[in-house]
Amino acid sequence: MASLTGCQLLSPADQITPPPAPDIAPDPAPETVVAPSQASKDLAIYYGRLQSNLLAQGLMRGDGGGPDTPFTESQLARNFVRIALFNEYRDDNDFRRPQATISNLRRWTQPIRMSVEFGDTVPLAQRDIDTNSVSTYAARLSRLAGVPIRMTDRNPNFHVLFLGEDDRRDFGDRLRELIPNISDATVRTFVNLPRDQLCVVIGTFAPGQSNYTKAVAMIRAEHPSLMRSACIHEELAQGMGLANDSPNARPSIFNDDEEFALLTTHDELLLRMLYDPRLETGMSAAQAAPIARRIAREYMAAGAS
Repeated sequence: MASLTGCQLLSPADQITPPPAPDIAPDPAPETVVAPSQASKDLAIYYGRLQSNLLAQGLMRGDGGGPDTPFTESQLARNFVRIALFNEYRDDNDFRRPQATISNLRRWTQPIRMSVEFGDTVPLAQRDIDTNSVSTYAARLSRLAGVPIRMTDRNPNFHVLFLGEDDRRDFGDRLRELIPNISDATVRTFVNLPRDQLCVVIGTFAPGQSNYTKAVAMIRAEHPSLMRSACIHEELAQGMGLANDSPNARPSIFNDDEEFALLTTHDELLLRMLYDPRLETGMSAAQAAPIARRIAREYMAAGAS
C-alpha cells in the first residue's frame, strides 16, 4: 500500500522535551509476502503458456518496428486521431466490452506523481524488478511528452498497481479510496476481472474538463516478465492520453493483434504529437485532426520513421 511520508507537526507539549535522536535509524519493518491461492497459481501457468504461444508466432516484438513496418505521415495522422481522440470504452462502461467513442483531446496538464503499489502475494524480487521497470519507463514517457513525472509515494496522482488474483479480489475498498467517484459497476468488474483482460487503466477528470487529475493502472502479478512489461508500456501510455486501440495502427502496441509488446517508434511519435503545444487540451477531433496532419508531416519530414 502506498504511504504518505513527511514532517509531522508536534503539539507544544511534545516539543518541550523531545527524545534524543538515535545514532542509527531503525530498520524498516520487513515486507511480507502471502502465499498465492491455487487460482492464482493456475493463472500464472495459463499466462506463461499464453506468452510462449505468442512468442512462437513471432508476436510480442520488442524491436520498435523496422523496415518491415513502414508508415506514412497520413497513416500516422489517422492513427493519432483514432487512438488519441477516441476512448476504448464509454466513460460509463465497466471496461468489459470495448466500445470506441469519440472524445476531446485528453492529457495531463500538471506534473505526474507516480507510485507503485504491490499486493501481498507479489514476491519481493518481482517487486524490485517491476519498480525499476516502471521508473525507467516513466522517465522515457516524461522525455517524450515533456511532462514531469516523479516517482513518489507522497500524494501520488498516478497509481501503478501490481496485484495477484487474491489481492485484486479484496481491492474494492482501496479502489474506492483512490477514485472516490468510481462507479459500482467498474469496481465489480475490477474485482472480478475476466482472465482475458490482461491489465487496465482508469483515468479521471474534473467535471467538464479534459485534463487528467488521476490515473490508476492495474497489472496482473501472475504475468510472466515480458507480459508484465507489455502491460506497463501500454497501460501507462494509455494513462497519458493515448486511450484507444486501432487495428490499423502498425507498428504499435495500441493494436490488439499483440504483434508488439513494447512502445514502438510509431507510438513515441503519437505521444509527442499528443503533447505538442500546437494542440490544446479539450480540442475536438475536428479541431485537432488538421493540426495533427501538419505535425505528422513535420515529424516525418525530419526522418522520424
